[in-house]
Amino acid sequence: MEFLKRIATNLVKIIGRLSNSRLGAIGMFIITLWVIVALLGPVIAPYSPTAYHPRDRFEGPSFRYPFGTDRFGRDIFSRVLIGSRSVLILASSATALSLLLGSSIGLITGFLGGMVDEVVMRFMDILMSFPALLFAMLVLGIFGPSSFGVITVIGLVYAPRIARVARSAVLEVKEKEFIEAAKVRGESKLYIMFVELLPNIWGPLGVEASVRFGYAIFLSASLGFLGLGVQPPTPDWGLLMKDAQSYITTAPWMAVFPALAIASLVVAVNFLADAIRKYEAGEL
Repeated sequence: MEFLKRIATNLVKIIGRLSNSRLGAIGMFIITLWVIVALLGPVIAPYSPTAYHPRDRFEGPSFRYPFGTDRFGRDIFSRVLIGSRSVLILASSATALSLLLGSSIGLITGFLGGMVDEVVMRFMDILMSFPALLFAMLVLGIFGPSSFGVITVIGLVYAPRIARVARSAVLEVKEKEFIEAAKVRGESKLYIMFVELLPNIWGPLGVEASVRFGYAIFLSASLGFLGLGVQPPTPDWGLLMKDAQSYITTAPWMAVFPALAIASLVVAVNFLADAIRKYEAGEL
């Protein structure tokens, strides 16, 4: 309980410091708003996201349908609200996976050094040479579209980038006196890496993870637009953009509101990432 209390206290302190940045406060507000929408979507959505209203096909924004309707008369507003769930789940899960893989790889290679570091990091460079979207399309094209596939492929795409950040941070920390003291005490390599080193590189990892979270949102929506992500009838934001493609001139609201939703979340994450970067630099 004492450990959890300490974590909660530190988290509240960090949030308070981040709030000192105007952009950070705006970013946290927008992200929190979307999280609340994702959690309460079925409660606050005026209609079912899959309910057809044939008589109201292609109706523009109105009091009844704030974001208009699509070719089947489905309420765009309800679909955007419910669609936030899949975007946040996919992006956060993929970011967590990439953080787990990347930080582990960076810790091991940075601490061990030598041939292990050289071989593994050259392999990471090879993976980073592939454009993220093309690599994701290749993998999902082979194994088929699925939510699990999207999480896995995005995690694999961004793990090498986080690994390089973790390795650089480890190289700066591993020569410090407390690491040498742990070695003198006879601590194991795993203990030194995950108990001594890891807590001291959370700052750079937090900044990188927040940046990758923004990229993961955009990449998951892009895969949905290409039909390689979440499949119908789930109202994913990428799928909403795909459905609107053929009606961009006749029913522009079908594309405008999902695009604004994606943009607002990505911009908010970038605002928060910038605030975290300033916090780590001691500017907040």
